[in-house]
Amino acid sequence: MLLSLAIIFLVGLSAAAIFEKIGLPRIIGMLGVGIAVSPYLIDLLDPSMLGISSELRQIALIIILVKAGLSLNLSDLKKVGRPAVMMSFVPACCEIVGYVLFAPLLLGVNHIEAAVMGAVLSAVSPAVVVPRMVKLIEEKCGTQKSIPQMILAGASCDDIFVIVLFSTFVTMAQGGSAKATDFLNIPISIVLGVLLGAAVGFAVFFLFEKAYQHSHKIRNSTKAIILLGTSFLLMSIETLAKPYVAVSGLLAVVAMACVVKLKADKSVSVRLSEKFGKLWIGAEVLLFVLVGVAVDVRYTLTAGVMAVLMIFIALTFRAVGVCLCMLGTELTAKERLFCVIAYLPKATVQAAIGSVPLSLGLSCGKIVLSVAVLAILITAPLGAIGIDRTHKALIGGEN
Repeated sequence: MLLSLAIIFLVGLSAAAIFEKIGLPRIIGMLGVGIAVSPYLIDLLDPSMLGISSELRQIALIIILVKAGLSLNLSDLKKVGRPAVMMSFVPACCEIVGYVLFAPLLLGVNHIEAAVMGAVLSAVSPAVVVPRMVKLIEEKCGTQKSIPQMILAGASCDDIFVIVLFSTFVTMAQGGSAKATDFLNIPISIVLGVLLGAAVGFAVFFLFEKAYQHSHKIRNSTKAIILLGTSFLLMSIETLAKPYVAVSGLLAVVAMACVVKLKADKSVSVRLSEKFGKLWIGAEVLLFVLVGVAVDVRYTLTAGVMAVLMIFIALTFRAVGVCLCMLGTELTAKERLFCVIAYLPKATVQAAIGSVPLSLGLSCGKIVLSVAVLAILITAPLGAIGIDRTHKALIGGEN
């Protein structure tokens, strides 16, 4: 286990630094290391590390989501309310439609199997998008029109919507039928997640304030650990409540951090944000190397040109969906183009659920996994490079 961690951190950081030096996003180096040391190629990691890989990825994602919550300005978010809400489901719906229309023609699957494929492939990657939007918020790039805040909020909700659809389509592919209650879980999950996170955020702030009033000053490092532990608790509540009611743990984490930022003194929230920024240095390496480890490159060889064509056709549908969300806004053509680029990356969700149809014995399982692997390899670097290289030209610098 320790040797595996040493490989992940030392080799991952080295690869990230090399790619950064040659002007490419750090994520490409980290994903590449993960793919290389995975069981499907060199196989350098301990099986016990692979066994907890999904939990470690989740911890890393929680860290950046807490930082995102501490960076979000709720008043800015209110200004873009409708587009932010639409971004959480319209682009994904459009992309799924693209798969349903074209996957049967290009990849020889039926329409239900195409819907399963679309649900796997249509989720944007918060792991790629969120840290970049947080960076833009801190640099005040595009914040005058709340562009990074809108993308950040939409990307945080997008995964919930897609995963609920995925569960429904898989049930249909197995011979079951979809229920109206399955789709009701989407708004219920979002609302309960925000309410739970807000309530816990008030409780955490109350704890900090009471300690301060009684001369028991809590150090900022300790506050960061309390926030992190509380975030783990919120994610656990999602799992425990799943048989009874849908609750979004990820949204609860963001909402909790937002409330702490809103209620706490500005200097406190800034220092906490800095603490989580430092934690993210290690968490980022862990997250993207382990996403790479989850990618089974053997399936890319079986996918072929048609799978690549399908991915780009679906991305076109997704771009149309993003443009629909921007209707009626004051955004310029360049700013709308940036939103399209920012919604391209796929990695986290595809690595997590891409192999599920195959493990369930669905006939489309192999082709779904093949297309998911290709989508990660194509869109994660494409989206990361696109965001990094175009943000200054498309949405400006300091406002």
